[in-house]
Formats: sequence, C-alpha cells, structure tokens
Amino acid sequence: MTNKPRPLPRPFSMPWGTGRITEEVQVVRDHWEPTIQLMQYDDGEQALRFCFYSGGRFNRNPMMLSVGDLDEMADALDEAPRIKELLRRLAR
Repeated sequence: MTNKPRPLPRPFSMPWGTGRITEEVQVVRDHWEPTIQLMQYDDGEQALRFCFYSGGRFNRNPMMLSVGDLDEMADALDEAPRIKELLRRLAR
C-alpha cells in the first residue's frame, strides 16, 4: 500500500490547547492507518499521540499496532527523528 502523506505542519485544537502536528508516521493498511504524531502546543509543550485514521479520517479510538507492523513502523521512524528520539526515551 502507498502512503498518502498529510501536509505538515498542520494545526490541531484540543480543549486544553492548540498547536501544530509537526511529525507523523504511520503504516497504511486496507482499512486503517495506525499513526504516531508529534504534537507541538503553542505554549511550547510537546506530546505524542497514538491514533489511527480510517478511510482518510482521524479516529478518536486508541491505536492498535499489530506485531507484524512493528518493523514497517520502525522503518517509518527514520523519517521522523524527533518522534524516534521520544520513543527511545520511553523505552529506556
């Protein structure tokens, strides 16, 4: 499957703040795209969001990543160095 990249950066709005999604990686499957996003808030805070898209639309349910998808997601992280570094910190 081919990846249809979404434009970056792009804005987001949460009840507690606004900002921009500045990095994003995903694996594209027939019916959904498990996705990790780096969210940079206007106040300087950063967050990782684990989510998925279905039919090109953002879904608010939690991301589930198949063990079979780990290698492809790891390869995608080569294009998102800040997300990759934050995940390294998480896995220390």
